[in-house]
Amino acid sequence: MMILSILILISFIITTVLLVLSLATSEKSLKEREKMTPFECGFSPLKKSRSPFSMRFFMITLIFLIFDMEVSLVLPMGVLMETTSQLVWISTVLIVIFVLVAG
Repeated sequence: MMILSILILISFIITTVLLVLSLATSEKSLKEREKMTPFECGFSPLKKSRSPFSMRFFMITLIFLIFDMEVSLVLPMGVLMETTSQLVWISTVLIVIFVLVAG
């Protein structure tokens, strides 16, 4: 037990001496300090962390989603017209138009 305590004390002393020597002899330049700062995708972390939400991009996204849904609903209409009766096709077209107008 005594030997283990001595070994732990010696390793602690060696580690402390090496750490102090390393800190005393190192030359930290401004560039190295800049490398140690947190990197936030090119933005300075001293500014606001969140930018305001852009309503313009939100509206573009909504318009894209509406037209994307329109295309996904209108494309099967040609196949539906050939395989079903005219009444089913007209009711489906009216439902699609209602969804587009309501949306």
